[in-house]
Amino acid sequence: SSTDNWSTFESARQLGNMATPTRSRAKASPILTSLVCGFLLYFGVPMAFSTLAGHPKTSQQRRQFSVARRGESATATATETAEGEEFEFQAEVGRVMDIIINSLYSNKDVFLRELVSNAADACDKKRFLALTNSDAPPEPMKLRINTDKDARTLTIEDNGVGMLKEELQENLGRIARSGTANFVKELGSGDADVSLIGQFGVGFYSAFLVANKVEVYSRSFKEESDGKTWFWSSTGHSYKIVEAPKEEFFGEQSGTKIVLHLREEAQEYLDTGKLSDLLKKYSEFITFPIELFNEKVQYDQVPDESAPPPKEGEKQKMKSVPRSVYEWDIMNKMKPIWLRNPDVVNQSEYTEFYKTTFKAFDEPMTVTHFKVEGQIEFRALVFIPSTMPFELTRDMFSPEGRAMRLYVKRVFINDKFEDLVPRWLTFVRGVVDSEDLPLNVGREILQKSRTLKIIRKRVVRKVLDTIDDLRESNPDKFESFWTSYGKYFKVGLVEDLDYKDELKRFVRFWSSKSGDNQTSLDEYISRMKEGQDKIYFVTGEGKRAAEIAPAMEKMRLKDYEVLYMVDPLDEICSQSIVDYEGKKLVDINKAGLDLEKSEEEKKELEDTIKEYETLATWLKKQLGERVQKVQVSDRLVESMATLVQGEWGMSPMMQRYMKSQTTSGAQDSAFAIGSRNQAILEINPTHSVIKALKNLMETKPESSETEDMVMMVYETAALIGGYTIEDPGDFAKRVTKLMEFQADAGSAPGTQDAEIVG
Repeated sequence: SSTDNWSTFESARQLGNMATPTRSRAKASPILTSLVCGFLLYFGVPMAFSTLAGHPKTSQQRRQFSVARRGESATATATETAEGEEFEFQAEVGRVMDIIINSLYSNKDVFLRELVSNAADACDKKRFLALTNSDAPPEPMKLRINTDKDARTLTIEDNGVGMLKEELQENLGRIARSGTANFVKELGSGDADVSLIGQFGVGFYSAFLVANKVEVYSRSFKEESDGKTWFWSSTGHSYKIVEAPKEEFFGEQSGTKIVLHLREEAQEYLDTGKLSDLLKKYSEFITFPIELFNEKVQYDQVPDESAPPPKEGEKQKMKSVPRSVYEWDIMNKMKPIWLRNPDVVNQSEYTEFYKTTFKAFDEPMTVTHFKVEGQIEFRALVFIPSTMPFELTRDMFSPEGRAMRLYVKRVFINDKFEDLVPRWLTFVRGVVDSEDLPLNVGREILQKSRTLKIIRKRVVRKVLDTIDDLRESNPDKFESFWTSYGKYFKVGLVEDLDYKDELKRFVRFWSSKSGDNQTSLDEYISRMKEGQDKIYFVTGEGKRAAEIAPAMEKMRLKDYEVLYMVDPLDEICSQSIVDYEGKKLVDINKAGLDLEKSEEEKKELEDTIKEYETLATWLKKQLGERVQKVQVSDRLVESMATLVQGEWGMSPMMQRYMKSQTTSGAQDSAFAIGSRNQAILEINPTHSVIKALKNLMETKPESSETEDMVMMVYETAALIGGYTIEDPGDFAKRVTKLMEFQADAGSAPGTQDAEIVG
């Protein structure tokens, strides 16, 4: 069946150069598991005994009981200290702290994405509050990132909405998100992806991946703040909140400053080059400017004291002296072009964005820019490259060749998600920016996401519409597109049931009447003869092999157009199509080909079959297991014989491909026998060789001459049909013997050379 063939075909592709690498996932160490278990034993067991013993009576006992119940309490417990109020983290936060502080996860870069995204959200909230609750516009908002190598601190500051004291407690001390407990459990066992930490409302705590102490200064934009600044600090076990009236912000109205005291092993994040790379990767299209305090080298011109004194009238010789200068550099200069109205973006802007974003050297063949609003909201910008991307030239489904970039509110998430577009659109490049997906999405979350399913459906619909427009408006360009990417659509037709019917109208094949261009099924149907109710095709390794197939003789005589399936993917594709517009696809090299005949032609064929029935039976006996059976053909005109396959048989082209991918000797043997048994030898009763063979069967059935003729008929039919003969050496001997016979006949007595007249 086509499904079985496709499974074998795809498995074979993956066994070759097109195998895709697997990604390893960081696992928590046994030490980490022990730490988590110890944490539970330390706090869980006392809590259980305390519960059995009854409630504590004294305030001191209540304090101890509260600490012991940290794993169960849903509210924070405050303690007055000389430095302000100290709070215990809420249940899941405490566990997250223990796990993150002691974690061995390698993907620590996500902390910067999380904190920058939170800062951008704070700016968005301030803008919203200013528009809804105030007549005055807010100050220009931005983010600033600074490092202090001496103090080993990294500071991320924004002049966004800021937080009140209560909001610091609520946002940084507890989690009110469902599913967090399960995530924390998986995080502790090493089964969760740490990059998804923000999905469960604990994105802020990713700071502890790189820091052993985190400090937060915040002044709220809300009226009830009274301009107070609050200081929040934690080393991961509890946190303190105290007023900090002297702390300065670069924003005049409000803001938040996060200071990370980096761990010894996280000092790489003090390198502005590293930070610059991470910001451009994750936050290139954040709406608000992101400034990094960066060191630059400037050269000052100063007198060269080592040079001889200038002569009278000459100028003092100068030299360049390097000087370090620190400046605020904007990291996200690239504007998100997809946020603009397509009507105001010109082609040169699209081209520049395409080349810059996807590191491309060609011009985009098509541009699809659209916005979707309603049940979900997202914007998309999709390009089809003019030339096949380099990463896909060796493996058409290489993960490195994927370049559909997913953003959530301008924050880059990933460009390797397989579910954003179908596999058969791997070659497209583009951006999808969703307002509805969570910031931290993983493969498991995406597969269950209704929002993503809608996004995928709309993106595919728009891409197909663009290709439709290209086909109608620019046929030459469409031919170029199909030459480069047509095989992807054939793969999609086979493996994507959701778009199978949709893709049928796109696929194109060579045909006996299409000349130098391929033809679509719609175009084929438009040229069908009156009364024709089937779409005919033939398989062959290359266009020429399909043209000379013996079965084509009758099709040319009847003036039927035939599609050429010239590679294994074409053959699998034809089996998957089955029918189109109510017209069944028929392989003219398969048994059971039913061409329209008159009553007289049917009667003549029946008489011929009876006449040659004895010859067919005798030939089957002579050929043995080489063929399934021998029968009289009504598809041949000039050829003496041909080999055809049963209804579910594979063409010789497909047989060779499958056999080349088989590694086991036993499988080889079974495959060879099975494929050989499917072959049916059809003979042409009007051909002189078949008539002579019939005569030899009746007069000299046991002679070597008759045996050689039988084998010559079979092997000639096999060769012209694209099959491989069993023993080329024996075939060569029979051909040589025939040539010698002709030579002897030419030089026999009674013949003489022509006289040459000078």
